[in-house]
Amino acid sequence: MEQTQSTGTDSGGNAVGAGPLLAGRYRLAESIGSGGMGKVWRAHDEVLHRVVAIKELTAGRYVSEADRAVLHQRTQKEARAAARISHPAVVTVHDVLEHDGRPWIVMQYVDGPSLADAVKESGRIDHREAARIGLAVLGALRAAHAAGVLHRDVKPGNVLLARDGRVLLTDFGIAAIEGDSTITRTGELIGSIDYLAPERVRGGDPGPASDLWSLGVTLYTAVQGVSPFRRSSPLSTMQAVVTDEPDHPDHAGPLAPVIAGLLRKDPDGRPGAERSEHMLREVAEGRTAAGAEEQEPTRHLPYGERQSAAAQPQPAGPPFAPAGTGPATVPATGPVPGPTPSSPTVPAPQAPPSGPGRRNRWRTTLVAVVVAAVLGGGAGFAALKYADDGAPTDNAGGQSANDAPADDTTAGDGPAGGPTDGTTEGATADGTAGEGDAGSGTTPEGWTRVEAEEGFSLNVPQGWERQVSGDQIDYTPDNGRHLIRISVGTPDFDTPYAHMLSMEKSVQNFPEYARLQLAPNNYRDKAKAALWEFTWTEKTGNPGKRHAIDQIYYSDDSGTEYAIYMAGPEEDWATTRKQFDAVLRSWQAPATDTGQ
Repeated sequence: MEQTQSTGTDSGGNAVGAGPLLAGRYRLAESIGSGGMGKVWRAHDEVLHRVVAIKELTAGRYVSEADRAVLHQRTQKEARAAARISHPAVVTVHDVLEHDGRPWIVMQYVDGPSLADAVKESGRIDHREAARIGLAVLGALRAAHAAGVLHRDVKPGNVLLARDGRVLLTDFGIAAIEGDSTITRTGELIGSIDYLAPERVRGGDPGPASDLWSLGVTLYTAVQGVSPFRRSSPLSTMQAVVTDEPDHPDHAGPLAPVIAGLLRKDPDGRPGAERSEHMLREVAEGRTAAGAEEQEPTRHLPYGERQSAAAQPQPAGPPFAPAGTGPATVPATGPVPGPTPSSPTVPAPQAPPSGPGRRNRWRTTLVAVVVAAVLGGGAGFAALKYADDGAPTDNAGGQSANDAPADDTTAGDGPAGGPTDGTTEGATADGTAGEGDAGSGTTPEGWTRVEAEEGFSLNVPQGWERQVSGDQIDYTPDNGRHLIRISVGTPDFDTPYAHMLSMEKSVQNFPEYARLQLAPNNYRDKAKAALWEFTWTEKTGNPGKRHAIDQIYYSDDSGTEYAIYMAGPEEDWATTRKQFDAVLRSWQAPATDTGQ
Protein backbone atom coordinates (compact mmCIF):
# COMPACT_ATOMS: atom_id res chain seq x y z
CA MET A 1 0.00 0.00 0.00
CA GLU A 2 1.31 3.44 -0.91
CA GLN A 3 2.05 5.62 2.09
CA THR A 4 1.35 9.33 2.21
CA GLN A 5 4.22 11.64 3.15
CA SER A 6 4.33 14.42 5.68
CA THR A 7 6.93 17.08 6.31
CA GLY A 8 8.09 18.87 9.40
CA THR A 9 10.66 18.40 12.17
CA ASP A 10 10.95 16.00 15.07
CA SER A 11 11.57 16.95 18.68
CA GLY A 12 15.27 17.20 17.95
CA GLY A 13 14.76 19.63 15.10
CA ASN A 14 15.54 17.01 12.44
CA ALA A 15 13.55 17.01 9.22
CA VAL A 16 11.05 14.17 8.88
CA GLY A 17 8.78 12.98 6.11
CA ALA A 18 11.35 11.49 3.77
CA GLY A 19 10.28 7.90 4.36
CA PRO A 20 7.13 5.81 4.64
CA LEU A 21 4.79 5.68 7.61
CA LEU A 22 4.87 2.38 9.52
CA ALA A 23 1.88 1.13 11.51
CA GLY A 24 0.21 4.50 11.00
CA ARG A 25 2.67 5.97 13.48
CA TYR A 26 6.41 5.80 12.76
CA ARG A 27 7.78 8.03 10.00
CA LEU A 28 11.17 6.89 8.71
CA ALA A 29 13.63 9.77 8.39
CA GLU A 30 17.10 8.48 7.49
CA SER A 31 19.22 5.35 7.61
CA ILE A 32 21.80 5.53 10.38
CA GLY A 33 23.36 2.09 9.92
CA SER A 34 23.07 -1.00 7.76
CA GLY A 35 24.38 -4.51 7.29
CA GLY A 36 23.47 -7.88 5.87
CA MET A 37 20.56 -8.41 8.27
CA GLY A 38 19.03 -5.02 7.62
CA LYS A 39 19.09 -1.33 8.43
CA VAL A 40 18.65 0.90 11.45
CA TRP A 41 16.60 4.04 10.85
CA ARG A 42 16.12 7.24 12.73
CA ALA A 43 12.37 7.80 12.75
CA HIS A 44 9.69 10.03 14.24
CA ASP A 45 6.88 8.70 16.41
CA GLU A 46 3.96 10.81 15.21
CA VAL A 47 1.77 9.76 18.13
CA LEU A 48 4.12 10.58 21.02
CA HIS A 49 6.18 13.12 19.04
CA ARG A 50 9.58 11.65 19.84
CA VAL A 51 12.61 10.40 17.96
CA VAL A 52 13.03 6.64 17.85
CA ALA A 53 15.38 4.15 16.23
CA ILE A 54 13.84 1.39 14.13
CA LYS A 55 15.63 -1.78 13.09
CA GLU A 56 14.42 -3.10 9.72
CA LEU A 57 15.15 -6.80 9.17
CA THR A 58 15.72 -6.74 5.41
CA ALA A 59 17.19 -10.25 5.45
CA GLY A 60 13.61 -11.52 5.34
CA ARG A 61 13.55 -10.65 1.64
CA TYR A 62 16.24 -13.14 0.77
CA VAL A 63 15.55 -16.20 2.90
CA SER A 64 13.36 -19.27 2.70
CA GLU A 65 9.98 -19.45 4.39
CA ALA A 66 11.46 -21.65 7.12
CA ASP A 67 14.32 -19.23 7.79
CA ARG A 68 11.90 -16.29 7.64
CA ALA A 69 9.97 -17.89 10.48
CA VAL A 70 13.22 -18.21 12.45
CA LEU A 71 13.98 -14.56 11.77
CA HIS A 72 10.56 -13.55 13.12
CA GLN A 73 11.12 -15.69 16.21
CA ARG A 74 14.48 -14.09 16.84
CA THR A 75 13.03 -10.63 16.45
CA GLN A 76 10.38 -11.39 19.05
CA LYS A 77 13.01 -12.92 21.29
CA GLU A 78 15.21 -9.82 21.06
CA ALA A 79 12.28 -7.66 22.11
CA ARG A 80 11.38 -9.98 24.99
CA ALA A 81 14.98 -10.11 26.19
CA ALA A 82 15.29 -6.32 26.31
CA ALA A 83 11.81 -5.97 27.84
CA ARG A 84 12.84 -8.15 30.78
CA ILE A 85 15.57 -5.72 31.79
CA SER A 86 14.95 -2.46 33.57
CA HIS A 87 18.20 -0.54 33.72
CA PRO A 88 19.24 2.94 32.54
CA ALA A 89 22.19 1.47 30.61
CA VAL A 90 20.02 -0.83 28.48
CA VAL A 91 18.47 0.51 25.27
CA THR A 92 14.68 0.30 25.63
CA VAL A 93 12.57 -1.57 23.07
CA HIS A 94 9.29 0.29 22.54
CA ASP A 95 7.47 -1.82 19.99
CA VAL A 96 7.65 -4.72 17.52
CA LEU A 97 5.66 -4.51 14.32
CA GLU A 98 5.37 -6.08 10.89
CA HIS A 99 5.49 -4.15 7.64
CA ASP A 100 5.85 -5.51 4.11
CA GLY A 101 6.01 -9.01 5.56
CA ARG A 102 9.12 -8.26 7.64
CA PRO A 103 9.61 -7.60 11.36
CA TRP A 104 10.67 -4.15 12.57
CA ILE A 105 11.84 -3.28 16.09
CA VAL A 106 11.17 0.20 17.50
CA MET A 107 13.82 1.22 20.04
CA GLN A 108 15.07 4.11 22.10
CA TYR A 109 17.10 6.51 19.97
CA VAL A 110 20.57 7.31 21.34
CA ASP A 111 22.17 10.47 20.00
CA GLY A 112 25.85 9.64 19.92
CA PRO A 113 28.47 7.27 18.52
CA SER A 114 29.23 3.72 19.47
CA LEU A 115 32.37 2.88 21.42
CA ALA A 116 33.70 1.36 18.19
CA ASP A 117 33.22 4.70 16.45
CA ALA A 118 34.95 6.51 19.31
CA VAL A 119 37.94 4.15 19.17
CA LYS A 120 38.16 4.54 15.40
CA GLU A 121 38.03 8.30 15.72
CA SER A 122 40.54 8.74 18.56
CA GLY A 123 42.69 5.63 18.26
CA ARG A 124 42.04 4.56 21.84
CA ILE A 125 40.17 5.61 24.99
CA ASP A 126 41.73 6.88 28.23
CA HIS A 127 41.78 4.12 30.85
CA ARG A 128 39.65 6.07 33.34
CA GLU A 129 37.01 6.77 30.71
CA ALA A 130 37.14 3.12 29.65
CA ALA A 131 36.56 2.10 33.26
CA ARG A 132 33.55 4.46 33.47
CA ILE A 133 32.13 2.93 30.29
CA GLY A 134 32.84 -0.55 31.62
CA LEU A 135 30.95 0.22 34.84
CA ALA A 136 27.84 1.17 32.89
CA VAL A 137 28.02 -1.91 30.67
CA LEU A 138 28.62 -4.11 33.70
CA GLY A 139 25.56 -2.60 35.38
CA ALA A 140 23.49 -3.46 32.32
CA LEU A 141 24.86 -7.01 32.30
CA ARG A 142 24.16 -7.50 36.00
CA ALA A 143 20.56 -6.42 35.45
CA ALA A 144 20.29 -8.73 32.44
CA HIS A 145 21.77 -11.71 34.29
CA ALA A 146 19.46 -11.11 37.25
CA ALA A 147 16.54 -11.25 34.79
CA GLY A 148 17.81 -14.53 33.33
CA VAL A 149 19.19 -12.99 30.13
CA LEU A 150 22.65 -13.48 28.65
CA HIS A 151 23.60 -10.87 26.08
CA ARG A 152 26.18 -13.01 24.17
CA ASP A 153 27.33 -10.20 21.86
CA VAL A 154 29.03 -7.59 24.05
CA LYS A 155 31.46 -5.62 21.88
CA PRO A 156 32.35 -1.96 21.18
CA GLY A 157 29.79 -1.69 18.38
CA ASN A 158 26.98 -2.53 20.80
CA VAL A 159 28.02 0.05 23.39
CA LEU A 160 26.49 3.45 22.66
CA LEU A 161 27.94 6.69 24.02
CA ALA A 162 25.23 9.35 24.29
CA ARG A 163 26.34 12.93 23.92
CA ASP A 164 24.99 13.69 27.40
CA GLY A 165 27.45 11.21 28.94
CA ARG A 166 25.18 8.17 29.27
CA VAL A 167 26.45 4.73 28.25
CA LEU A 168 23.94 2.19 26.92
CA LEU A 169 24.17 -1.46 25.88
CA THR A 170 22.13 -2.40 22.83
CA ASP A 171 21.35 -5.32 20.48
CA PHE A 172 19.99 -8.29 22.39
CA GLY A 173 19.36 -9.97 19.04
CA ILE A 174 21.18 -13.20 19.97
CA ALA A 175 20.51 -13.11 23.70
CA ALA A 176 19.74 -16.32 25.55
CA ILE A 177 16.73 -16.15 27.86
CA GLU A 178 16.52 -18.51 30.81
CA GLY A 179 13.52 -20.80 30.40
CA ASP A 180 13.04 -20.08 26.67
CA SER A 181 13.58 -22.75 24.06
CA THR A 182 16.62 -22.03 21.95
CA ILE A 183 16.27 -20.71 18.40
CA THR A 184 19.95 -21.18 17.62
CA ARG A 185 20.55 -24.44 15.81
CA THR A 186 22.67 -27.10 17.47
CA GLY A 187 26.32 -26.39 16.76
CA GLU A 188 25.62 -22.82 15.66
CA LEU A 189 27.83 -20.24 17.32
CA ILE A 190 26.87 -16.67 16.63
CA GLY A 191 28.41 -13.38 17.61
CA SER A 192 31.60 -11.53 16.79
CA ILE A 193 34.39 -14.07 16.80
CA ASP A 194 37.12 -12.14 18.55
CA TYR A 195 34.76 -11.22 21.42
CA LEU A 196 33.54 -14.78 22.06
CA ALA A 197 34.59 -16.47 25.30
CA PRO A 198 36.78 -19.59 25.03
CA GLU A 199 34.04 -21.81 26.49
CA ARG A 200 31.69 -20.72 23.71
CA VAL A 201 34.28 -21.41 21.02
CA ARG A 202 34.79 -24.90 22.49
CA GLY A 203 31.05 -25.57 22.36
CA GLY A 204 30.27 -25.22 26.06
CA ASP A 205 27.18 -23.60 27.50
CA PRO A 206 27.53 -19.86 28.11
CA GLY A 207 27.01 -18.26 31.49
CA PRO A 208 27.39 -14.78 33.00
CA ALA A 209 31.17 -15.27 32.89
CA SER A 210 30.97 -15.44 29.09
CA ASP A 211 29.51 -11.93 28.96
CA LEU A 212 32.19 -10.73 31.38
CA TRP A 213 34.91 -12.13 29.11
CA SER A 214 33.42 -10.13 26.23
CA LEU A 215 33.44 -7.05 28.45
CA GLY A 216 37.13 -7.67 29.11
CA VAL A 217 37.88 -7.87 25.39
CA THR A 218 35.84 -4.71 24.86
CA LEU A 219 37.84 -2.84 27.52
CA TYR A 220 41.14 -4.09 26.03
CA THR A 221 40.05 -2.87 22.59
CA ALA A 222 39.00 0.49 24.04
CA VAL A 223 42.35 1.26 25.69
CA GLN A 224 44.59 -0.32 23.04
CA GLY A 225 42.68 0.51 19.88
CA VAL A 226 42.94 -3.08 18.66
CA SER A 227 41.17 -6.33 19.50
CA PRO A 228 43.53 -8.70 21.39
CA PHE A 229 42.57 -11.91 19.58
CA ARG A 230 41.77 -10.80 16.05
CA ARG A 231 43.73 -12.70 13.44
CA SER A 232 43.49 -12.94 9.65
CA SER A 233 40.89 -15.71 9.57
CA PRO A 234 37.98 -16.86 11.74
CA LEU A 235 39.59 -20.17 12.61
CA SER A 236 42.92 -18.64 13.58
CA THR A 237 40.96 -16.07 15.61
CA MET A 238 39.03 -18.81 17.40
CA GLN A 239 42.27 -20.66 18.04
CA ALA A 240 43.77 -17.49 19.51
CA VAL A 241 40.75 -17.02 21.79
CA VAL A 242 41.17 -20.54 23.15
CA THR A 243 44.97 -20.84 23.37
CA ASP A 244 46.74 -17.47 23.14
CA GLU A 245 47.34 -14.91 25.86
CA PRO A 246 46.89 -11.31 24.69
CA ASP A 247 49.80 -8.92 24.51
CA HIS A 248 50.06 -6.71 27.58
CA PRO A 249 47.79 -3.65 27.18
CA ASP A 250 50.47 -1.02 27.69
CA HIS A 251 47.93 1.82 27.59
CA ALA A 252 45.62 0.28 30.20
CA GLY A 253 47.44 1.62 33.27
CA PRO A 254 45.63 0.52 36.45
CA LEU A 255 42.92 -1.06 34.31
CA ALA A 256 45.33 -3.81 33.18
CA PRO A 257 44.78 -6.18 36.15
CA VAL A 258 41.01 -5.82 35.75
CA ILE A 259 41.23 -6.79 32.10
CA ALA A 260 43.60 -9.65 32.97
CA GLY A 261 41.09 -11.06 35.42
CA LEU A 262 38.21 -10.88 32.95
CA LEU A 263 40.32 -12.57 30.25
CA ARG A 264 41.10 -15.73 32.20
CA LYS A 265 40.49 -18.75 29.97
CA ASP A 266 38.72 -20.66 32.77
CA PRO A 267 35.30 -19.03 33.30
CA ASP A 268 35.31 -20.05 36.97
CA GLY A 269 38.58 -18.15 37.44
CA ARG A 270 37.20 -14.81 36.30
CA PRO A 271 36.12 -12.25 38.88
CA GLY A 272 32.38 -12.09 39.35
CA ALA A 273 30.27 -9.06 38.56
CA GLU A 274 30.43 -7.61 42.08
CA ARG A 275 34.21 -7.84 42.30
CA SER A 276 34.59 -6.50 38.76
CA GLU A 277 32.38 -3.53 39.59
CA HIS A 278 34.48 -2.71 42.65
CA MET A 279 37.73 -2.82 40.64
CA LEU A 280 36.32 -0.77 37.74
CA ARG A 281 35.01 1.86 40.15
CA GLU A 282 38.44 2.23 41.73
CA VAL A 283 40.04 2.82 38.33
CA ALA A 284 37.28 5.22 37.23
CA GLU A 285 37.85 7.24 40.41
CA GLY A 286 41.59 7.42 39.84
CA ARG A 287 42.69 4.69 42.23
CA THR A 288 44.57 1.45 41.50
CA ALA A 289 42.33 -1.60 41.36
CA ALA A 290 43.18 -3.72 44.39
CA GLY A 291 42.78 -7.47 44.68
CA ALA A 292 42.37 -8.18 41.01
CA GLU A 293 43.94 -11.59 41.56
CA GLU A 294 41.44 -12.53 44.28
CA GLN A 295 38.89 -14.22 42.07
CA GLU A 296 35.36 -15.06 43.11
CA PRO A 297 33.77 -17.82 41.02
CA THR A 298 31.22 -16.51 38.56
CA ARG A 299 27.80 -18.09 39.07
CA HIS A 300 26.44 -19.99 36.07
CA LEU A 301 22.77 -19.60 35.28
CA PRO A 302 21.03 -22.96 34.66
CA TYR A 303 21.13 -22.99 30.87
CA GLY A 304 21.79 -26.73 30.95
CA GLU A 305 24.76 -28.71 32.15
CA ARG A 306 28.17 -27.60 30.95
CA GLN A 307 29.67 -29.79 28.28
CA SER A 308 32.71 -30.92 30.23
CA ALA A 309 34.25 -32.83 27.33
CA ALA A 310 34.10 -29.82 25.03
CA ALA A 311 34.86 -27.16 27.58
CA GLN A 312 37.63 -28.43 29.80
CA PRO A 313 39.18 -25.53 31.73
CA GLN A 314 42.59 -24.58 30.40
CA PRO A 315 45.48 -23.37 32.51
CA ALA A 316 45.07 -19.67 32.98
CA GLY A 317 48.72 -18.97 32.32
CA PRO A 318 50.12 -15.49 32.76
CA PRO A 319 47.54 -12.67 32.56
CA PHE A 320 49.16 -11.36 29.39
CA ALA A 321 51.80 -12.64 27.00
CA PRO A 322 54.97 -10.56 26.77
CA ALA A 323 54.70 -8.08 23.95
CA GLY A 324 55.70 -9.60 20.65
CA THR A 325 55.29 -13.27 21.63
CA GLY A 326 52.94 -15.73 20.01
CA PRO A 327 51.22 -15.27 16.66
CA ALA A 328 51.31 -11.71 15.44
CA THR A 329 48.09 -9.81 15.94
CA VAL A 330 46.49 -8.17 12.96
CA PRO A 331 46.60 -4.38 13.07
CA ALA A 332 43.36 -2.48 13.33
CA THR A 333 43.46 -1.83 9.62
CA GLY A 334 43.74 -5.57 8.97
CA PRO A 335 41.06 -8.06 8.10
CA VAL A 336 37.85 -8.70 9.99
CA PRO A 337 37.19 -12.41 10.54
CA GLY A 338 34.33 -14.32 8.95
CA PRO A 339 33.59 -18.00 8.50
CA THR A 340 35.72 -19.95 6.04
CA PRO A 341 38.56 -22.36 6.54
CA SER A 342 41.03 -20.01 4.94
CA SER A 343 39.34 -16.71 5.49
CA PRO A 344 42.00 -14.11 4.86
CA THR A 345 39.99 -11.00 4.27
CA VAL A 346 40.01 -7.80 2.30
CA PRO A 347 42.20 -5.33 4.15
CA ALA A 348 40.82 -1.93 4.99
CA PRO A 349 42.41 1.01 3.18
CA GLN A 350 45.71 1.94 4.76
CA ALA A 351 45.72 5.38 6.31
CA PRO A 352 48.60 7.25 7.92
CA PRO A 353 48.46 7.57 11.71
CA SER A 354 46.89 10.80 12.86
CA GLY A 355 48.41 10.78 16.30
CA PRO A 356 50.20 8.67 18.89
CA GLY A 357 48.72 5.22 19.14
CA ARG A 358 46.24 5.91 16.34
CA ARG A 359 44.78 2.72 14.84
CA ASN A 360 41.94 2.85 12.40
CA ARG A 361 39.20 0.32 13.10
CA TRP A 362 37.17 -1.72 10.65
CA ARG A 363 33.92 -0.44 9.32
CA THR A 364 30.73 -2.23 10.28
CA THR A 365 30.84 -5.80 9.04
CA LEU A 366 28.80 -8.93 9.05
CA VAL A 367 30.11 -11.96 10.81
CA ALA A 368 28.71 -15.44 10.39
CA VAL A 369 30.12 -17.80 12.96
CA VAL A 370 28.68 -21.29 12.58
CA VAL A 371 30.82 -23.85 14.37
CA ALA A 372 29.23 -26.99 12.96
CA ALA A 373 29.13 -25.48 9.47
CA VAL A 374 31.98 -22.95 9.61
CA LEU A 375 33.64 -24.56 6.63
CA GLY A 376 30.67 -24.26 4.32
CA GLY A 377 28.36 -21.51 5.49
CA GLY A 378 25.54 -24.04 5.68
CA ALA A 379 23.49 -22.26 8.32
CA GLY A 380 22.69 -19.44 5.94
CA PHE A 381 21.29 -16.17 7.13
CA ALA A 382 20.42 -17.34 10.61
CA ALA A 383 23.96 -16.90 11.89
CA LEU A 384 24.54 -13.47 10.37
CA LYS A 385 25.03 -10.79 12.97
CA TYR A 386 26.13 -7.18 12.99
CA ALA A 387 29.71 -6.75 14.10
CA ASP A 388 29.71 -3.02 14.58
CA ASP A 389 33.42 -2.40 14.91
CA GLY A 390 33.24 0.95 13.20
CA ALA A 391 31.06 3.22 11.12
CA PRO A 392 28.07 1.59 9.38
CA THR A 393 28.45 0.40 5.85
CA ASP A 394 25.77 0.74 3.21
CA ASN A 395 26.52 -2.66 1.70
CA ALA A 396 23.78 -5.12 2.67
CA GLY A 397 23.73 -8.74 1.61
CA GLY A 398 21.48 -10.21 -1.04
CA GLN A 399 22.49 -8.39 -4.18
CA SER A 400 22.86 -10.45 -7.31
CA ALA A 401 26.30 -11.21 -8.65
CA ASN A 402 25.64 -8.84 -11.52
CA ASP A 403 23.65 -6.34 -9.41
CA ALA A 404 20.41 -7.54 -10.94
CA PRO A 405 17.70 -9.90 -9.64
CA ALA A 406 18.71 -13.55 -9.65
CA ASP A 407 18.00 -15.44 -12.83
CA ASP A 408 15.39 -18.09 -12.13
CA THR A 409 15.87 -19.83 -15.45
CA THR A 410 18.81 -22.01 -14.46
CA ALA A 411 19.03 -25.51 -15.82
CA GLY A 412 19.85 -28.84 -14.28
CA ASP A 413 18.54 -30.94 -11.42
CA GLY A 414 20.19 -28.97 -8.59
CA PRO A 415 18.68 -26.05 -6.69
CA ALA A 416 17.76 -22.91 -8.59
CA GLY A 417 21.03 -21.41 -9.70
CA GLY A 418 22.91 -24.32 -8.14
CA PRO A 419 25.16 -26.90 -9.76
CA THR A 420 24.10 -27.94 -13.23
CA ASP A 421 25.63 -30.07 -15.90
CA GLY A 422 26.52 -27.02 -17.98
CA THR A 423 29.82 -26.23 -16.30
CA THR A 424 33.07 -25.83 -18.18
CA GLU A 425 34.85 -29.10 -18.72
CA GLY A 426 38.56 -29.84 -18.48
CA ALA A 427 39.76 -27.33 -15.92
CA THR A 428 42.49 -28.34 -13.52
CA ALA A 429 43.12 -27.34 -9.93
CA ASP A 430 46.20 -25.31 -10.82
CA GLY A 431 44.24 -23.23 -13.29
CA THR A 432 46.51 -24.02 -16.22
CA ALA A 433 44.20 -26.11 -18.39
CA GLY A 434 40.67 -26.03 -19.72
CA GLU A 435 38.70 -23.72 -21.92
CA GLY A 436 40.23 -20.23 -22.19
CA ASP A 437 43.45 -18.90 -20.73
CA ALA A 438 43.87 -18.59 -16.98
CA GLY A 439 42.66 -15.18 -15.87
CA SER A 440 41.60 -14.25 -19.40
CA GLY A 441 38.23 -12.96 -18.26
CA THR A 442 36.25 -14.90 -20.89
CA THR A 443 32.73 -15.87 -19.81
CA PRO A 444 31.23 -19.23 -20.83
CA GLU A 445 27.53 -19.64 -21.49
CA GLY A 446 25.56 -20.03 -18.26
CA TRP A 447 28.02 -17.93 -16.28
CA THR A 448 28.19 -14.26 -15.24
CA ARG A 449 31.34 -12.15 -15.15
CA VAL A 450 31.57 -10.36 -11.79
CA GLU A 451 33.61 -7.17 -11.57
CA ALA A 452 33.58 -6.83 -7.79
CA GLU A 453 33.80 -3.42 -6.21
CA GLU A 454 36.74 -4.77 -4.18
CA GLY A 455 38.78 -4.88 -7.41
CA PHE A 456 38.91 -8.59 -8.20
CA SER A 457 36.88 -10.29 -10.92
CA LEU A 458 35.74 -13.84 -11.65
CA ASN A 459 33.00 -15.89 -13.29
CA VAL A 460 30.14 -17.27 -11.20
CA PRO A 461 27.17 -19.40 -12.30
CA GLN A 462 24.21 -17.33 -13.39
CA GLY A 463 21.75 -16.66 -10.58
CA TRP A 464 24.28 -16.88 -7.78
CA GLU A 465 23.83 -13.88 -5.48
CA ARG A 466 26.50 -11.81 -3.81
CA GLN A 467 26.44 -11.81 -0.01
CA VAL A 468 28.91 -10.02 2.23
CA SER A 469 30.35 -11.59 5.41
CA GLY A 470 32.61 -8.98 6.90
CA ASP A 471 34.95 -8.17 4.07
CA GLN A 472 34.66 -11.65 2.63
CA ILE A 473 32.54 -11.94 -0.47
CA ASP A 474 30.24 -14.91 -0.99
CA TYR A 475 28.32 -16.02 -4.06
CA THR A 476 25.53 -18.53 -3.44
CA PRO A 477 22.17 -19.54 -4.96
CA ASP A 478 20.74 -21.04 -1.77
CA ASN A 479 21.99 -19.28 1.38
CA GLY A 480 25.30 -21.10 1.53
CA ARG A 481 24.37 -24.69 0.75
CA HIS A 482 26.45 -24.18 -2.38
CA LEU A 483 29.04 -21.48 -1.88
CA ILE A 484 31.91 -19.60 -3.50
CA ARG A 485 33.87 -17.44 -1.07
CA ILE A 486 36.60 -14.96 -1.93
CA SER A 487 38.90 -13.63 0.78
CA VAL A 488 41.85 -11.27 0.53
CA GLY A 489 44.17 -10.17 3.28
CA THR A 490 47.59 -9.97 4.86
CA PRO A 491 49.06 -13.39 5.76
CA ASP A 492 49.97 -14.41 9.30
CA PHE A 493 52.07 -17.35 8.13
CA ASP A 494 55.17 -17.75 5.98
CA THR A 495 53.34 -19.98 3.49
CA PRO A 496 49.75 -20.91 2.64
CA TYR A 497 50.63 -24.51 3.50
CA ALA A 498 51.61 -23.51 7.05
CA HIS A 499 48.41 -21.49 7.33
CA MET A 500 46.30 -24.47 6.28
CA LEU A 501 48.04 -26.85 8.68
CA SER A 502 47.33 -24.44 11.52
CA MET A 503 43.68 -24.11 10.55
CA GLU A 504 43.25 -27.85 10.20
CA LYS A 505 44.11 -28.29 13.88
CA SER A 506 41.05 -26.21 14.68
CA VAL A 507 38.64 -28.23 12.56
CA GLN A 508 39.78 -31.82 13.06
CA ASN A 509 37.08 -32.31 15.69
CA PHE A 510 34.22 -31.47 13.35
CA PRO A 511 31.93 -34.47 12.79
CA GLU A 512 33.55 -37.01 10.48
CA TYR A 513 36.19 -34.58 9.26
CA ALA A 514 38.43 -36.19 6.63
CA ARG A 515 41.38 -34.64 4.81
CA LEU A 516 41.45 -35.55 1.13
CA GLN A 517 44.47 -33.46 0.25
CA LEU A 518 46.50 -30.68 1.82
CA ALA A 519 49.75 -29.76 0.14
CA PRO A 520 51.66 -26.98 -1.60
CA ASN A 521 50.66 -26.75 -5.26
CA ASN A 522 51.49 -24.87 -8.44
CA TYR A 523 48.73 -22.33 -8.91
CA ARG A 524 49.71 -20.11 -11.85
CA ASP A 525 53.38 -20.65 -11.03
CA LYS A 526 53.12 -18.85 -7.70
CA ALA A 527 56.04 -19.48 -5.39
CA LYS A 528 53.68 -19.78 -2.43
CA ALA A 529 50.40 -21.66 -2.97
CA ALA A 530 48.57 -24.57 -1.41
CA LEU A 531 45.37 -26.56 -1.91
CA TRP A 532 43.18 -28.06 0.86
CA GLU A 533 40.29 -30.43 0.16
CA PHE A 534 38.25 -32.10 2.88
CA THR A 535 34.84 -33.43 3.88
CA TRP A 536 32.79 -33.41 7.07
CA THR A 537 29.24 -34.17 8.12
CA GLU A 538 26.93 -31.33 9.02
CA LYS A 539 24.39 -32.38 11.63
CA THR A 540 21.96 -29.45 11.40
CA GLY A 541 21.01 -26.66 9.03
CA ASN A 542 21.77 -28.55 5.79
CA PRO A 543 22.39 -31.98 7.32
CA GLY A 544 24.52 -34.45 5.45
CA LYS A 545 28.04 -34.90 4.16
CA ARG A 546 29.69 -31.77 2.79
CA HIS A 547 32.74 -31.33 0.61
CA ALA A 548 34.99 -28.27 0.37
CA ILE A 549 38.12 -27.15 -1.42
CA ASP A 550 40.28 -24.11 -0.79
CA GLN A 551 43.03 -22.60 -2.96
CA ILE A 552 45.31 -20.10 -1.22
CA TYR A 553 48.21 -18.26 -2.80
CA TYR A 554 50.40 -15.29 -1.98
CA SER A 555 51.01 -12.64 -4.60
CA ASP A 556 54.62 -12.74 -5.76
CA ASP A 557 54.69 -8.96 -5.81
CA SER A 558 52.64 -7.60 -2.91
CA GLY A 559 52.61 -10.68 -0.68
CA THR A 560 48.83 -10.37 -0.40
CA GLU A 561 47.05 -13.59 0.57
CA TYR A 562 44.21 -14.64 -1.74
CA ALA A 563 41.82 -17.49 -0.94
CA ILE A 564 39.29 -18.97 -3.36
CA TYR A 565 37.01 -21.41 -1.60
CA MET A 566 34.04 -23.52 -2.63
CA ALA A 567 31.78 -25.93 -0.74
CA GLY A 568 28.66 -27.96 -1.37
CA PRO A 569 26.89 -31.23 -0.61
CA GLU A 570 28.93 -34.36 -1.29
CA GLU A 571 26.33 -35.68 -3.73
CA ASP A 572 26.90 -32.65 -5.98
CA TRP A 573 30.68 -32.74 -5.79
CA ALA A 574 31.43 -33.86 -9.35
CA THR A 575 29.66 -30.76 -10.64
CA THR A 576 30.88 -28.46 -7.87
CA ARG A 577 34.50 -29.42 -8.55
CA LYS A 578 34.11 -28.53 -12.23
CA GLN A 579 32.66 -25.20 -11.19
CA PHE A 580 35.57 -24.61 -8.81
CA ASP A 581 38.07 -25.28 -11.56
CA ALA A 582 36.23 -22.84 -13.82
CA VAL A 583 36.22 -20.20 -11.07
CA LEU A 584 39.99 -20.64 -10.58
CA ARG A 585 40.59 -20.30 -14.30
CA SER A 586 38.52 -17.10 -14.46
CA TRP A 587 39.98 -15.45 -11.35
CA GLN A 588 41.69 -12.08 -11.70
CA ALA A 589 43.15 -10.29 -8.69
CA PRO A 590 42.78 -6.50 -8.40
CA ALA A 591 44.62 -4.67 -11.17
CA THR A 592 46.60 -2.77 -8.53
CA ASP A 593 48.33 -6.01 -7.54
CA THR A 594 50.85 -6.47 -10.32
CA GLY A 595 52.00 -9.75 -8.80
CA GLN A 596 48.57 -11.35 -9.07
